[in-house]
Amino acid sequence: MITKGLIVRLDAKDGQEEAVAAFLRSALPLVQEESQTAVWFACRIGTSTFAIVDAFPNEAGRRAHLEGAVAAALENAAELLAAPPLIEPVDIIAAKLP
Repeated sequence: MITKGLIVRLDAKDGQEEAVAAFLRSALPLVQEESQTAVWFACRIGTSTFAIVDAFPNEAGRRAHLEGAVAAALENAAELLAAPPLIEPVDIIAAKLP
């Protein structure tokens, strides 16, 4: 059962929009290595606004993700972002998964 999640908002600096999109695409193989990340989406909300939405079976899975390779890569991507990522932990109250 999926019980925990994250919604992460990313705002690209002017001129860095495609670099942020490429960064998010490149993060997929890192997430695929995370056994407790049940779902992970990288989304484009607008021209320069992006989001990561992911979910986990429990708090330990969410914590492992926050301490993992994608989080570390985000710290190194600060030159692409207009502001630090806004990370919002959420509780999953219902889900439909394949």
